[in-house]
Amino acid sequence: MSAKAIFSDAPIGATIAWSDGTPRPPERHRNKLSAWNGNNSQGRLIARQAERIVGSVTLPASFTLHEADFGASGVRVVRVFRMFSVGSALTFTILECPAPSSVRIFDRPGDGTELVHLAANQIAAEEWLSRHGFLRAVLEEVMEAETQDPVLKQGRAA
Repeated sequence: MSAKAIFSDAPIGATIAWSDGTPRPPERHRNKLSAWNGNNSQGRLIARQAERIVGSVTLPASFTLHEADFGASGVRVVRVFRMFSVGSALTFTILECPAPSSVRIFDRPGDGTELVHLAANQIAAEEWLSRHGFLRAVLEEVMEAETQDPVLKQGRAA
């Protein structure tokens, strides 16, 4: 799938893989492998940003994927996010859509909102919120129709 298709069709909370189409280098080529990993990985779709104008510059529409968390002893120290423009030349694939009846937790209402957690159900979402203190959080249940879109099924096979 193209980046534009991910932007317009993938549900927030979906796990998305991206690739530049090159083969994976051997483990012994650490620098090449590190560069390859930057263009071939996966993450959870957490936000979309529409095209916007800042001064005299037009920023294209984009989406953000949460790639990884790093830390120790249950303490998250670094979160890794990747932002892609709809014009990206990389190839994207939807690996997994959020399950129907799961609950998305967004950091705030309105524009510029970001997914902070995907809970298995309403009870798990409320329990997670009680421990993490997002005062303006918005809960949104994943509907069956979001995971059954024919465009998404085609993208998974591509």
